[in-house]
Amino acid sequence: MSSLSINQQTVPFSRPPSPGRQRKLGWVGLGNMGYLMARNLAKGKRDGPPLLVWNRTPSKSEELQKELGTLVRIANDLTDLVEQCDIIFTSLNEDSVVKSVYEQFAETLKSKPASNLKIFVETSTIFPSLAIQLDSLITTLPHCHLVTSPVFGPPATADKAQLVIIMSGDYRAKKEVAHLLVPSVGRKVLDLGGNIIKAPTFKLIGNSMILGTIEVLAEGFTFADKSGIDPSNVLTFVQEMLPAPNMVNYANRMAHDNFDGTTGFSIDGGIKDASHIRHLSTKNDVPLPAIDVAYQHLLTARALHRSAQQAGTTNLDVLDWSGMVAGARVAAGLDAFDSTKHKYPVQEAND
Repeated sequence: MSSLSINQQTVPFSRPPSPGRQRKLGWVGLGNMGYLMARNLAKGKRDGPPLLVWNRTPSKSEELQKELGTLVRIANDLTDLVEQCDIIFTSLNEDSVVKSVYEQFAETLKSKPASNLKIFVETSTIFPSLAIQLDSLITTLPHCHLVTSPVFGPPATADKAQLVIIMSGDYRAKKEVAHLLVPSVGRKVLDLGGNIIKAPTFKLIGNSMILGTIEVLAEGFTFADKSGIDPSNVLTFVQEMLPAPNMVNYANRMAHDNFDGTTGFSIDGGIKDASHIRHLSTKNDVPLPAIDVAYQHLLTARALHRSAQQAGTTNLDVLDWSGMVAGARVAAGLDAFDSTKHKYPVQEAND
C-alpha cells in the first residue's frame, strides 16, 4: 500500500514530519488482541529499536520474543518501559487494571519527568469517564499526551492486520500514531476529534451493534433448531444474505458449537462491555432492549459454563461470547452447548 493511498483512503491525517530520530515503541498487555496487535506492530517496523513489551504474565512476552526474535525486547517492569519509550500502547482487559497501569506510569514520570515527547495510546474498551481520569493523570505531565484508540475486530481480524481503529485526543499525537498503526495493525482510522471520551464512547456504541447482532443470530439459530432446520442452512443464509465478517464469524461458531474463547472474545469481556453499554445508555436515557436481553443471555451462558466446569463436562477453559446462544437455547428447552442433542419429532403438514 502506497503512502498516497494510506493518506487519502485509510488515515485522515497527513503524514507527520520526521522526528529526527526513531521513536522507541512500547506495548503493555498481551492478551488475545494485544498479542496480535503488538506482533504486527513489531513486524511492521522497518527499522529502528525493537518493540519493548511487558505483560503481567511473563510467558506471553517470552512467547512473542520467541516468535519475533530481535524485533521484540522484554521490559523489566512498567517503570523500565515508560522511561525508555516515546510511544506506549496499552491493551488491557479491565478498567481497574487500566487505571492501575496508568497510575504507575504517572508516578514514574513524576519522579523522572520526560524530556521529550511521550504519547500514550489506550486501545482497551473502557468506560468513557475513565478516559477523563487517564487524561488528568497523563497530560498534566511535561511533554505527555494521551490518545484513546480502541479497535473493532475479533482476533482473526487482528491477526490479518485488518482492524478498524478509532481515535480521539491531541491532533498531532493522533497523526503520528495513525501512521504507525496503518497498515501494520489496522486497515483504517476513524477520527472522533479532540475530546478524549469520544473514541471510547463510540467503541461502546459499535459494540452494542455487534452484541445485538450476536443476539439476533442466537435467536435465529435457536428458532431454526426448534423448527427442525439444520444449522448449516442458517449458516449458508448468513453467508449469502448477510455476509458481514462479524455475522459470518459468529454464525459459523454457533453452527458448529465452537465456543472456545481462547481464539475469540471471552464471555467475561462480553459481560464487561455489555455492562458498560447499559451504564452509558442509562446515563443518556437511551433504552436498549436488545442489549438487556443479550446481557441476560451472557450471564446465563457463563453460569452454565461454570456449572459444566465444576461437573467436569466441558474442556473449555474460556467461553467465547458467541456462547451466549446457550441462553436462548435453554430458554427454548434445548441443550446449552451441544446442538447434536437437539432432536425433534417431524412435524406433519397439518400441524
